[in-house]
Amino acid sequence: MIVDCHTHIWESPEQLGRCAPSRKSGPCCREVARLPKAGVADHLAASKPVDKTFVLAFKSYYLDADVPNDFVAAYVRQHADRLIGFAAVDPSVPAVALEDLRRAHDELGMRGVTIWPAAQDFHPACSGAMRVYAEACRLGMPVVFHLDVQASPQSKMEFARPYLIDEVAREFPDLRIIISQLGYPWTEEAVALLGKHTHVFTDISGLLHHQWHAYNALLLAHQAGVMDRLLFGSNFPYTSPAVCIEALYSINHICHGTNLPTVPREQLRRIVERNALELLGIEAASPPARREPSTTVIQVDD
Repeated sequence: MIVDCHTHIWESPEQLGRCAPSRKSGPCCREVARLPKAGVADHLAASKPVDKTFVLAFKSYYLDADVPNDFVAAYVRQHADRLIGFAAVDPSVPAVALEDLRRAHDELGMRGVTIWPAAQDFHPACSGAMRVYAEACRLGMPVVFHLDVQASPQSKMEFARPYLIDEVAREFPDLRIIISQLGYPWTEEAVALLGKHTHVFTDISGLLHHQWHAYNALLLAHQAGVMDRLLFGSNFPYTSPAVCIEALYSINHICHGTNLPTVPREQLRRIVERNALELLGIEAASPPARREPSTTVIQVDD
């Protein structure tokens, strides 16, 4: 089974708030034109090479961004055999985050939750966020920690360090945690967490853009004996599953003609084919029945 553990969708750049390139100046207008297409039709086409795909919503009061849970859930319901929805909550407003989390689980049938401390302006182990993790743990929903700091100049690097998640993992040892992008650029911290906590995992989404860094990070994970915690992720729409799989299998090309060690190909294959659903406790759970029909309608051409 191939599971893509990290993809995004949106209807328009405006949903990304200040994560989207600005329209106010000439150069930025060109950036808007290059923003990749992330509509549901594009997402569905790109996901065909894999068996299951996680679709992540996004919400940030700090950056005025909102890719709604209802939008993601409506799309996922149309392709429930292939897609799994991860709800976005913003722990900077804990009461609302808890309400959003419970509704996503009980009414929308979403199976996990995603947060983005650097883009939501909160410390990963602040008291409000800890309440959110406790509820996610109770509901059996794994938490994706999105740690990218390059999406917006306003993102706060001081909240993106993987070592900050250590306190969360200590406090909630049964909570399944996924660190995005192998903690890039702090991959050594992420590998240390993998070796310390049984239920901490990482996806490789976005990492393969940085070939030298990716090679070193994967080699470090192999030498540390934590390759079984690495999950496949494409980071669609910035790339596709097919491109990422090819890049992963080609990672040792950088060593040709040198004495550098290689990452065993069998270990790379296991990343691609790892059953993330079983590891994250998703496979055994059944999506809850919807309490009421959604008012969101999405047209997708297969």
